Amino acid sequence: MKQIATTIFLLGIFLLSLGFAKAQVLDPVKWTTSVEKVSEQEVFLVFKAKLEKPWHMYAQNFDDGGPLKMVWTLNENKDFKKIGAVQEITKPHKERDVVFDVNVAFWSTDVVLKQKIKILSEKKFKIEAQVKYQCCTDEQCVNFTKYFPFEIEGVKQNVTENFNKSENLADTLVGELNKLDTAIVEIDETTEKTDTFAAITPISNASGEIDLSGDSLLWLFWISFIAGLLAILTPCVFPMIPMTVSFFMKEGDQKAKGRFQALFYGLSIILIYTVIGTLVAVLFGVSFANWLSTHWLPNVLFFIIFVFFAASFLGMFEITLPNWLINKSDSQADKGGVMAPFFMAFTLVLVSFSCTGPLVGAILVKSAGGAVIEPIVGMLGFSLAFALPFTLFAFFPSWLTNLPKSGGWLNSVKVVLGFIELALGLKFLSVADQTYHWGILDREIYLAIWIVLAILLGMYLLGKLKFSHDSHSAYISVPRLGLAIVVFSFAVYLIPGMWGAPLKALSGYLPPMSSHDFDVNKIVMQNGNQNLKHDALPEKPKYANFLHLPHGLQGYFDYEQGMRVAKQLNKPVFIDFTGHGCVNCREMESNVWSDPRVLDMLANDYLVIAVYVDDKTQLPENEWIKSTFDGRQKKTIGDKNADLQITKYNVNAQPYYVLLDSEENLLVQPRAYNLNVDEFVEFLENGLKAFQNKNEK
Repeated sequence: MKQIATTIFLLGIFLLSLGFAKAQVLDPVKWTTSVEKVSEQEVFLVFKAKLEKPWHMYAQNFDDGGPLKMVWTLNENKDFKKIGAVQEITKPHKERDVVFDVNVAFWSTDVVLKQKIKILSEKKFKIEAQVKYQCCTDEQCVNFTKYFPFEIEGVKQNVTENFNKSENLADTLVGELNKLDTAIVEIDETTEKTDTFAAITPISNASGEIDLSGDSLLWLFWISFIAGLLAILTPCVFPMIPMTVSFFMKEGDQKAKGRFQALFYGLSIILIYTVIGTLVAVLFGVSFANWLSTHWLPNVLFFIIFVFFAASFLGMFEITLPNWLINKSDSQADKGGVMAPFFMAFTLVLVSFSCTGPLVGAILVKSAGGAVIEPIVGMLGFSLAFALPFTLFAFFPSWLTNLPKSGGWLNSVKVVLGFIELALGLKFLSVADQTYHWGILDREIYLAIWIVLAILLGMYLLGKLKFSHDSHSAYISVPRLGLAIVVFSFAVYLIPGMWGAPLKALSGYLPPMSSHDFDVNKIVMQNGNQNLKHDALPEKPKYANFLHLPHGLQGYFDYEQGMRVAKQLNKPVFIDFTGHGCVNCREMESNVWSDPRVLDMLANDYLVIAVYVDDKTQLPENEWIKSTFDGRQKKTIGDKNADLQITKYNVNAQPYYVLLDSEENLLVQPRAYNLNVDEFVEFLENGLKAFQNKNEK
């Protein structure tokens, strides 16, 4: 009997501990920090993270519109300056997220990250690094903000010594080009045969800080290579092939010398373009990437640049560089000698700028979000394709007789590129619009512009629309007709998106579905349930201009306002602790909330309060709070809501669903991620019964 009692007691303790474990503040990542010396004036701040299974932690760089990216903050001061961004020494795993339909990057193993800094102080000083990141399992997600203090020893400043430590730009350029050359040559022999591309072997510098992702770099290289081929077909470049190649025919019978100069000419084109990419990488670094991808200013600027170049392509005006610059380069080429091919190449780059500028700019913008090496790889791919025909025709001048004559078809290529520039430029404006909740480029407006552009392009290809520089054509060629069919088919594909079709193939380029005002799927779902009344709310919800509930539900997004209205209506409350980047939250909304029984109760029996724990919107100063959990000021909607969840329920994971009465008392035990619809319906029904029982007493 005593053994039975002991067993029951221990079993009770075990079950109690399980129940307590479900309602605690989760912290699946254990961090350690250290300082690693690089040189007399440079050190690494080292961050090591140990992840508990089965958690995974999202990385810094992947597609927008999905889970929360890791964001580091290290404010510079007079004591130090940052060198680049936080480096991911442990490379993240990359895959397609089926819920958000975007490419994501994350770690599920131990992680090492490093931030290089340059010491400017001669005295000991302190630094505090901040990181915001998201961790998830298959059932829940948690957002974290961590602070890491460092104490750094000062060093004596020596101007001469600093100058001699390869701080100048030329040394840096040479170093980066050498690393690029090594990375391209070395191929990883251990790559599985099932891979689409062979992976480039990770190349590390002395500190082990560079590790290249083969697939992404090869993809960037081939995209840039295609852009280089397109640049050849523009009116600024194509006519220059016979003009420039004729330069190498002046050597007469000296074929060996002519071919040497032709080869040097092609290499010079590659060098000039690649140096442009290297300069962008060295001068701005990867720390520039986060600002480029999220701040409104660069995104609006890129949009204006794309529109500007598109207007030029469509014939509104010509973009030209100053004549003195082109003439100076041309005069150097005329002097001959071994450097003549280099100045010929430089002249070609300058003269062709009005057509290659938009393509080069697009590559640099695309590659700016990655590591330092990516702009170099992008420009290498572009310049290799761009230089190829010039070099080949210089080697074999007789091929020139087989080239089609330049004419109106080249201008047609330029116009087509102009339409593409307009369409792609909208992406930058859309990013700024979503990040700052402007509401000027919602999904249906974005799609409407794309549909109109596609139709106009199709009409142009059929000869129904002409621009000032177009030549008259009596008939339409078969390739042009084929391209028109493709463009019109694309427009037809886009049209259902105006009524809520997901258009998954374009999800990475379109604004999110939450910005779509007229979603037929949502309306049908709502009308399919006759009891889905959506009574008018007594108060206009705060933040409703940029926060929305799924499936057309009405509710509140501010906890205090929602509880005040619930008390006024004497209604039970459904608290949804959620986040913009919470994958499991979207799964619950798609698979559980969409059930007619759940929708009916959420719409009519409960007052829904969606509490976003990751929204970055700044609160007015009078709404800031000081956390009783960590003692820090909470200045954004997300930080305030995350603190609410931790302090009231001792939980920091999402999704997390809480049922309360109007006095903020729990009706039933809260619930987390679970795709069983029947159990969720039972959860809501039990909450209603508990609320009714309290009212009857």
